[in-house]
Amino acid sequence: MTIFMSEVVMSVFQKIEELRQKNIPAALVTVIKTSGSVPREVGAKMIVQFDGQIHGTIGGSSVEALVIKEAQDAIKAGRPQTVTHTLSDEAHTDTGMVCGGTMDFFIEPIQIPERVYIFGGGHVGFQVASLTKKVGFDYVVVDDRAEFASTERFPDASNLIVADPGTVAENLTVTTNDYIIIVTPAHKDDYNVLKGVIQKPARYIGMIGSSTKRKQIYQKLRTTDGIPDDLLNKIHSPIGINIGSETPEEIAVSIVAELIQVRRSPT
Repeated sequence: MTIFMSEVVMSVFQKIEELRQKNIPAALVTVIKTSGSVPREVGAKMIVQFDGQIHGTIGGSSVEALVIKEAQDAIKAGRPQTVTHTLSDEAHTDTGMVCGGTMDFFIEPIQIPERVYIFGGGHVGFQVASLTKKVGFDYVVVDDRAEFASTERFPDASNLIVADPGTVAENLTVTTNDYIIIVTPAHKDDYNVLKGVIQKPARYIGMIGSSTKRKQIYQKLRTTDGIPDDLLNKIHSPIGINIGSETPEEIAVSIVAELIQVRRSPT
């Protein structure tokens, strides 16, 4: 039994490391107290991803479904919590189960660096990258110009992608831990990137540009691509907090300030 449990715990923490490497938000659920008849013992563990996918089990049935939802809430809030559920619930006010026991769970979000995708490695993208790193974000730069997505220009980047921005956006795996900044040098690339990511679960999507450019891109997304207004309304454009910024450095400050504002706000 000891060997088996050690193997299970090792498997759980191997999975946590795998999720960290892939930057997938998740939470670790541990059974910390039980009484009466329950399906799992103290120490049983389960990993819940942000999308509800699980690894392991803490008992199955309706109690597990409730804890999965609570783990997803903990991931969004970024705070651990302890929850209790009764399995003697003939009145159907909690689990609806009649096993006769209770279970306490500790839900701990797995700490994963928040990641910023910067589409466009030009003047603004360069300044944004420097600031995002200083305030605790990882960043990835996407640009089809090799000289604008180089290690010399962005030595702290977790990844540099030299490819068509729209194609990258379309194929990008995005999580609620990801922030997307669209500052390409071409309107068509801004449109293609926004089209590629707008239906993905990013925590933040911001696009630089004038009100005229924004209006044209939004209208095309509505009429050509069938994008509803509720998704368009979630886009931060004009990008950044309005501080009257003009230079690339000032624009970067306004953008990163907005990232921090979103990071600190309840989801």
